[in-house]
Amino acid sequence: MATTSQLFRALHGRDFSRIWTSSFSCQTHLPCCQSFQPGACLNQRSPNIERRWYPTRGFRTSAVQHSYHLSPPQVNSILKANEYSFKVPEFDGKNLSTVLGFDSNQLPANAPIEDRRSAATCLQTRGMLLGVFDGHAGCACAQALSERLFYYIAVAMLPHETLVELENAVESGRPLHPILQWHKHPNDYFSKEASRLYFSSLRTYWQELLDLSNPGETPDVREALINAFKRLDNDISLEAQVGDPNAFLHYWVLRVAFSGATACVAHVDGNDLHIANTGDGRAVLGVQEPDGSFSALTLSNDHNAQNEDEVRRVRSEHPPNEAKTVVKQDRLLGLLMPFRAFGDVKFKWSIELQRRVLESGPDQLHQNEHTKFIPPNYHTPPYLTAEPEVTYHRLRPQDRFLVLGSDGLWETLHRQEVVRIVGEYLTGVHQQQPITVGGYRVTLGQMHGLLLERKARISSTFEDQNAATHLIRHAVGNNEFGTVDHERLSKMLSLPEELARMYRDDITIIIVQFNPHVIGGQQN
Repeated sequence: MATTSQLFRALHGRDFSRIWTSSFSCQTHLPCCQSFQPGACLNQRSPNIERRWYPTRGFRTSAVQHSYHLSPPQVNSILKANEYSFKVPEFDGKNLSTVLGFDSNQLPANAPIEDRRSAATCLQTRGMLLGVFDGHAGCACAQALSERLFYYIAVAMLPHETLVELENAVESGRPLHPILQWHKHPNDYFSKEASRLYFSSLRTYWQELLDLSNPGETPDVREALINAFKRLDNDISLEAQVGDPNAFLHYWVLRVAFSGATACVAHVDGNDLHIANTGDGRAVLGVQEPDGSFSALTLSNDHNAQNEDEVRRVRSEHPPNEAKTVVKQDRLLGLLMPFRAFGDVKFKWSIELQRRVLESGPDQLHQNEHTKFIPPNYHTPPYLTAEPEVTYHRLRPQDRFLVLGSDGLWETLHRQEVVRIVGEYLTGVHQQQPITVGGYRVTLGQMHGLLLERKARISSTFEDQNAATHLIRHAVGNNEFGTVDHERLSKMLSLPEELARMYRDDITIIIVQFNPHVIGGQQN
């Protein structure tokens, strides 16, 4: 059995001389950057770039024996390190919200993790916002989205009169009424150094909304989501072009713009559920059928080469002579897997603009080969957009929960398996179902083993007080029969970071549980 020090060397060991440094203060073991040598983060080859940017070949690694064997308490410690739960407060002993609460969790594969998550209650309007953000080419863009996007959405949904109050308060130096109440794990940090810049850009946005709106108007949620996504991406681009007198901020805004991130966001207001998705994150609704089983209703579309409508959209935006190069080897320009993303200015700016920004930027940026690289067949940018696809769903009493997940989840489990696992966890119906073996021939001894595994699985349900943790346990540890194999789970969690990324991606999950009684009451 590995000692604790061996365990953390296996999971978190890294060559610290290659990690980017700055004065960025992060109070977490999952920082986007820490205090080491400037420039190395962009020079460092992120494992996720291999998946997101460059075509990969399937291969088998040679058998390497590792002696890391984790006990159940060690496995639980790793799985629960980043879990977070929030329950909507009750009033007079009653929950008047259609949302009972949510569970979230993250499991890193990259070091540091490139995924981010956010959840907040809208205080100036109604509803709750929840989102997962999957970064690539670094975590800077995903970090910026986790801090900024919900403010843009919340401001875009404010009525004219509230926008007037906000601007008057800033003008007179009065304190602002809070716009959001955040629900964050301690690891989900905010970058204090960039807060002034972020607020300035946000204020400019609400000033423009103020000029465009009229008293008495109520913003449309769908339009607010689309406008907020597009505006934040535009601000990320503009901030990188303008730069900042502060050397750290100048480098930071460039890092945000040259990295990228997808976003899958849910807005729940009463029975109204909107999903805004940019990229390959996914939102899946768990629907309870009359017989007690659960079915999956997907509320988002993946923006990648497997989506024929998305391929047609991308090709239609460029000349016919680029039809064979704009999507190549199932990637945008043969490089990028998601067809929509924030940041990634290398797929949006002209070549001239990229060169000008790099030449006027910090030395460690314009000397970097990765940032100087121009995608092949780059003729008619932009090739990439952050505009979301928005889906609306009217909640029904049978809609019991919503799963938001980065693609690291959906690559390991089918959507129907996801809702089955979560539904069984929340209701306990798995205790009443017969064991199925999926067409496998099993001996009596193997069936006895399956029965013992089911008994252990029932007890593990009570180990996990967080539905997202329980789902990650299955995503990483499931065997061919759909049950958690502790030995497999132990091996997967003890892989050194240089091997872990070969087997799975970062996994980020938010599971929102709905209140069927309130939903039914509002429906009537």
